[in-house]
Amino acid sequence: MLAIGILMFDDVEVLDFSGPFEVFSTAARVHGRRGGDPALFRCFLVSAGMKPIRARGGMKVLPDCVLPPAADLDLLIVPGGDVGKAMADPALIAWIRAQAARCEITASVCTGAFLLGEAGLLDGLPATTHREDQDALRQRFVRTQVRADTPWIDCGRVVTSAGISAGIDMSLHLVERLAGRPLAQATARQMEIEWNSDGYCEHSLDERPPRADAGLFSAA
Repeated sequence: MLAIGILMFDDVEVLDFSGPFEVFSTAARVHGRRGGDPALFRCFLVSAGMKPIRARGGMKVLPDCVLPPAADLDLLIVPGGDVGKAMADPALIAWIRAQAARCEITASVCTGAFLLGEAGLLDGLPATTHREDQDALRQRFVRTQVRADTPWIDCGRVVTSAGISAGIDMSLHLVERLAGRPLAQATARQMEIEWNSDGYCEHSLDERPPRADAGLFSAA
């Protein structure tokens, strides 16, 4: 099982966290239907406290657990939204930094890139965010190479995606990276998603063997 923590905070963008949650939970379900482990991916909503999170638009969501210790997660996803208060929380930023030191992958959706930048994770790397926030990301984190017109950027241990629905494209890419392209394609079909897999990768996926048995899936 790969443990996936999705960070929650007030004013988080709904699709930023629910899109990746749906991708990984669907991928696990599809994997199970084809003879694999249905617990391939397990998603947990994590926050600083066990109280309802008020997402953008007024949705209230109860997290699964408080911020887990470093090494409890394999993949951390940091969504966006109104991230001003979260950026000003030194304990939260320190937690992201500590998790990134131990996680296999730390990823952001939309303006979640600002939280990764505040934790020092984007220094010297290409990164992306929502098109309306790319200039602000450049100005705040001058050592980051902000790129436009790409749904996601994979730098190995750090992955960023553009605005809102691009988090779904990024999550499908991470399914491909962790469990093989056939499972990612099968997941996209199950979700009836037109997957934009044309992001930017600083490495070859061939250099990173799938974590699951890709032989269970057909690319057709």
